[in-house]
Amino acid sequence: MNVFYEEDGGFKVGAILADNDTSLQIEAPHGKRSKVKSSAVLLRFERPALGDFMNEAQRAAHDIDVDFLWQCCGEPEFEYGALAREYFGHEPSALESAAALLRLHGAPMYFYKKGRGRYKAAPEAALKAALAGMERRKLQAEQKQHYIDELSAGRMPEALLPQLKTLLYKPDKNTIEYKALEEAGAALHVSLPRLVERCGAMPSTHDYHLDRFLFEYFPLGAVHGGLMPPSSLIAFDELPLSDAAAYSIDDAATTEIDDAFSVSPRTVGGVRIGIHIAAPALGITPGTEAESVARERLSTVYHPAGKITMLPEALIGGYTLAAGRDCPALSLYIDVNSTGEIAATETRVERVRIAGNLRHEALEPVFNDTALASGVIDHPQAKELLALAEFAKQLGKTRRGDKPEQQQRAEYTFDVENDRVRIGRRVRGSAIDTLVSELMIYVNSTWGRELADKGVAAIYRVQSAGKVRMSTAPGAHEGLGVAQYTWASSPLRRYVDLVNQRQLIAATRGEPAPYKARDEALLGAMRDFELAYDAYAEFQRRMERYWCLRWLTQEARATVTATVIRDNLVRFDELPLVERIPSLPDLPGDAVVELAISSIDMLELTLHCEFQRRVDSAY
Repeated sequence: MNVFYEEDGGFKVGAILADNDTSLQIEAPHGKRSKVKSSAVLLRFERPALGDFMNEAQRAAHDIDVDFLWQCCGEPEFEYGALAREYFGHEPSALESAAALLRLHGAPMYFYKKGRGRYKAAPEAALKAALAGMERRKLQAEQKQHYIDELSAGRMPEALLPQLKTLLYKPDKNTIEYKALEEAGAALHVSLPRLVERCGAMPSTHDYHLDRFLFEYFPLGAVHGGLMPPSSLIAFDELPLSDAAAYSIDDAATTEIDDAFSVSPRTVGGVRIGIHIAAPALGITPGTEAESVARERLSTVYHPAGKITMLPEALIGGYTLAAGRDCPALSLYIDVNSTGEIAATETRVERVRIAGNLRHEALEPVFNDTALASGVIDHPQAKELLALAEFAKQLGKTRRGDKPEQQQRAEYTFDVENDRVRIGRRVRGSAIDTLVSELMIYVNSTWGRELADKGVAAIYRVQSAGKVRMSTAPGAHEGLGVAQYTWASSPLRRYVDLVNQRQLIAATRGEPAPYKARDEALLGAMRDFELAYDAYAEFQRRMERYWCLRWLTQEARATVTATVIRDNLVRFDELPLVERIPSLPDLPGDAVVELAISSIDMLELTLHCEFQRRVDSAY
């Protein structure tokens, strides 16, 4: 005698070797012997033969119409044998009973298992939903396979194109579109971005990196809407007009002109130096549409091929310190006596006449260290520039005290035009750099002190133990050598500067400050700005790396020279790149080496170089 029994959620057969009432000793068709509880046995049979029973039962189960079987069973819970009798219309054989049971068990959408050999028909609504889901999954599987076939053949399916940025930058990994890309990429042994590029769906490697940043931080697009300057611009005519003539100093690409300088003689000797900062806080007030835009973006974003401004162009145009206009400004005046000492300072909210926008490119040839050493500057504003340069020099000495000037590292400029890049190298610390940086440090530290002395809340930059952080409490900035330092000199480009300017204007006018010390609006602005500013800076570094690699490719450079920093870390001599070179031998710091470029990947932004030889004279 043989038995058909259930074990571990499946069905098996075996020949009875011994029947012990509560258990059976059986032998499986392949010879394995085991003990089976009598309660697990569903039926006993002699025919067909043990070795053929399961195959024949499964074939018979396959022939059973599952829909008709479901219709036969009714709503109450039932035992499989009873259903087999109703379905076949006679007392079923062991084979027919087993076939019915296998069919019931193999159709869980139709029949719910309630116990050993017992089932209940699925409700009609649930069955329809399950069948619809199965059909949907079938169609999805077919659709996914179609995508995989197209991708494997180097073609991007049309249906994937509108979703491509989401699939590249923030995919839902449960979608068939992502799974198709993932499976196709795995089969071809390429990354997802490389697969998209292989299918011709990536416009350019530059756009891949730019769009990744925009997708995360500017999901609605980088272009501003039609925001216009606020009507309060008209009221600026009521501001007192300064008698100073101010000049800005920026590079030619600057449109957000935040700062300008003036020099006027004093009747008692010496000069009055004015540092004039654009005053958008006069019109961009909390609760306005313009404020919402600035609060959302928090900073202008810079990268070699362009920039994404914090404020719309129309608003920038309303406040930028453009030549030939009387512009609203927050001004700091410094009275410098004939011995070069600061006699007094004064902060004013006013209009100031911008007499000119001086540009680095035209100014550097005549205003440089050589010209300053000779005391002769061939420029219409030579007198003012000399006075500003001398004042800036004195500020630097006062700040540093006995500390020597730090050696300035070279900085690089990127000029991208028609998809070609020119990378220029200039050493920081030029006469222009010193003038602008010292005056900006002075105005920010002075206004930070004014706010702290008046007990007005502000956002400060604090540096201690080499770490820079933002704080609502004033503290020393060790790197700059000042007792406190707040950002207030770039309100067209940085949101914290705009916030601090509101506080300064209120303090200057003797009005209540918009933000209190523990105001959540102030703290939230500080936290969000830090996160955004770090992310924007990282994006700028990433895009500078991209254009460095593009330059190497563009110039068809096979080798480069680099200077060893330490161990296998080197700094390229012509580019702002720092790389690890595994093949670099043990060399001292500052050794100059020649490297062979072995590979450049513009998607991964990776560069691999091999050590060739040491080329410095010390070798």
